[in-house]
Amino acid sequence: MKTIIEPFRIKSVEPIRFTTKEEREKILEDAGHNPFLIHADDVLIDLLTDSGTSAMSASQWAGVMEGDESYAGSKSFYKFESAVKKITGHEFIIPTHQGRASEKILFTILGGQGKFIPNNTHFDTTRANVEFTGAEAVDLLNEIGKKPEVKADFKGNMDIEKLEEFINNVGKENIPLVMITVTNNSGGGQPVSMQNIKDVRAVCNKYNLPLFLDACRFAENAYFIKKRENGYDEKSVLEICQEMFSYADGATMSAKKDALVNIGGFLSLNNEELATQCRNLLIVTEGFPTYGGLSGRDLEAVARGLEEVVDEHYLQYRIRSTEYLGEKLVNAGVPIIEPPGGHAIYIDAKRFLPNVQPHEYPGQAIVCELYLEGGIRSVEIGSVMFGKYGKDGKLVSPNMELVRLAIPRRVYTQSHIDYVAEVVIDVFNNREKLKGYKIIYEAPMLRHFTAKFQKL
Repeated sequence: MKTIIEPFRIKSVEPIRFTTKEEREKILEDAGHNPFLIHADDVLIDLLTDSGTSAMSASQWAGVMEGDESYAGSKSFYKFESAVKKITGHEFIIPTHQGRASEKILFTILGGQGKFIPNNTHFDTTRANVEFTGAEAVDLLNEIGKKPEVKADFKGNMDIEKLEEFINNVGKENIPLVMITVTNNSGGGQPVSMQNIKDVRAVCNKYNLPLFLDACRFAENAYFIKKRENGYDEKSVLEICQEMFSYADGATMSAKKDALVNIGGFLSLNNEELATQCRNLLIVTEGFPTYGGLSGRDLEAVARGLEEVVDEHYLQYRIRSTEYLGEKLVNAGVPIIEPPGGHAIYIDAKRFLPNVQPHEYPGQAIVCELYLEGGIRSVEIGSVMFGKYGKDGKLVSPNMELVRLAIPRRVYTQSHIDYVAEVVIDVFNNREKLKGYKIIYEAPMLRHFTAKFQKL
């Protein structure tokens, strides 16, 4: 196969500021050894997140100029609504300023004490919005998805047997909805198969439970289905997306991912009564139902981004560029979740630093070292992000200790990715020098955003 090139030309550029290692040492120390607290100007390659960091197209920027800023009934909203309906097929479309706003509205209404929300794996803000209401977020990932070194096509799948067992254990009356995250961010950006979505739908039908998708990366998930699942190779990505959403009663969406924009989201629903409740809360927290916390120009950009993201040349480039980085790391012996996911490479911190225990936060040690060595900003997804304290005050760690290198869409070139690989490999080859960290400050929820650390 010939080289897969970027399916676009670069029309505008932004300069990158270079720093020395000595400068980065002070920057990191001043930030409490937490890359979230580093000024973006002090970052060379920013792989902290793929959320809101995309480069918009010429068409999207043209849409920005055409945005209708009417408070009510904006024509830009109706373009937005049409674009979302085309993909989801859902009847009621509620715009929000980003995905966590959709989650906040949905779980404020459906959550609460004594409720349980099963998911393949909740990501951080989803879990926080569930638990803020007093409900419990429950992860039911299939077993192979918990084994970073094992290659499988659909490691994001929910465990169907565990789902049904869980429903019977806690009672269907205590489960307001079942959720599937596509692709499974916390589990390595791994896709969910169409068959698994169908199987979850069948369980939901059996117990009369609604099914929702956390649809941040729906197009990437659909592309994996096209490439890996029997019977879908001849279908278009749009057709696969439409089938995925057809099994769901609703969805939350951060448009900052697969809609290729810097801000925006939506909540899509088929239940009119629930949609009315959500819109009422939207008016209190976000804005009028035809703008929902977004300007008209943002609505235009989302509508056009949703059309662009299902282009198969774009998705081929997107998935391959992530895979390219993964291959370079694996060939150098760096342990990652295999196969690579759609939007990020996930370093397996347990195998990378086997002598640093979970309570010493091995992922955070790698994150800090990547910044020190190469100015690369990444994020820990392990005991910092998802760790909890037991009744005895000791840390309860998640199954995996990971470092995510999230690749912004249409932002970095192959030479940037080659540089990232070189820095990661250098850190890996000198890993015996790395020490763990302890937390010296943490917030009660979502502590990874603002925590401060001290090197052991």
